[in-house]
Amino acid sequence: MSNEQNLIKKTAKELGMTYKELGEAIGYTEGAIKNAIATDNVSSPMAYAIKMYYRIQELEDKLKASEVFKQNLKDFLDS
Repeated sequence: MSNEQNLIKKTAKELGMTYKELGEAIGYTEGAIKNAIATDNVSSPMAYAIKMYYRIQELEDKLKASEVFKQNLKDFLDS
């Protein structure tokens, strides 16, 4: 099993997603995901899409945290 295969399987497992859900999240079909695993050939764009999906999730988490902080600060200043 190559590192590229591991990338898809690892990502799906870490995110608790099916291959179909992962594919939809990164703009690929379930068939394309399964084909990449079966042929042991994950394209550079697919690998990059997975990397960017992780980055988007990270930034969304930071945004949520900053919104909570912003609200807490506003509540503090208003009291």
